[in-house]
Amino acid sequence: MNMPAPTTPEEKAAFVEQALGRAEELRRAHSHNEGIHLLVDALQYGIEKVRIYHRLGNLYVDGGDLGRAEYAYKRVLDIDPEHVNAMHNLAIVYKRQKKVSLFVKTYKKAQRMEIRGLGSKPTLQDAAAHARRRRIRILAGILGAGVILLVFLLLRR
Repeated sequence: MNMPAPTTPEEKAAFVEQALGRAEELRRAHSHNEGIHLLVDALQYGIEKVRIYHRLGNLYVDGGDLGRAEYAYKRVLDIDPEHVNAMHNLAIVYKRQKKVSLFVKTYKKAQRMEIRGLGSKPTLQDAAAHARRRRIRILAGILGAGVILLVFLLLRR
């Protein structure tokens, strides 16, 4: 039995949310094509495009369609150039396609984005971990400088 198409903004938003949730369930159940069709239908409402294309990319990767996965992740990045997960996933697609130079370039860009904290709001734990890593880098720099100074002094004798 076919349901009537959503007409109000609330109905459209509800449909898209349900489609996203159902598509993830279908992905876990390895029903990739069914999930893809559901999300392609959801695209017609013009809302949550970033989430839809990202989920489509995941379904395409899982289904082995790397060309369409590449397209989906690029669409995410067209809409939101700072989407870290899409950038990382695109790098993985390039790696699987054996596009080595694109993989390296995209992977490095994803890493830089992650270091800058783009794409997600940092939590208190993220901030604490970042501070710890920063302190370790500072200490390593000081230790390295100390070793260099020690070697210099020993060689100077």
